[in-house]
Amino acid sequence: MAAILVNAMNPKRTRRRFTAAFKAEVALAALTERQLIADLAVRYQLSVAQISRWKLQLRQQAAQVFAEAGPSTPTPPDVEPLYAAIGRLQMENQLLKKTLPPCA
Repeated sequence: MAAILVNAMNPKRTRRRFTAAFKAEVALAALTERQLIADLAVRYQLSVAQISRWKLQLRQQAAQVFAEAGPSTPTPPDVEPLYAAIGRLQMENQLLKKTLPPCA
């Protein structure tokens, strides 16, 4: 009977996963300090420690938002050799069609 009560009181919980947008929303709310972190924890159903970690992470990585990034779009591949190979293969194909007898 005791084993049943233990299982009933401690149901198997799955790990929650939060999106980056949600984390940013909570961390920004904590940074503005309009509400206490404890109130935010109740509102978002999180622990105070988790909100504090996200707040610290936001403070540490906020400068990266304004840092100049390298090329944001990768350079397109050089397609000239590909077009040359396609042209050569088309010419070979036409030549083979003319010289070889049709297969039955």
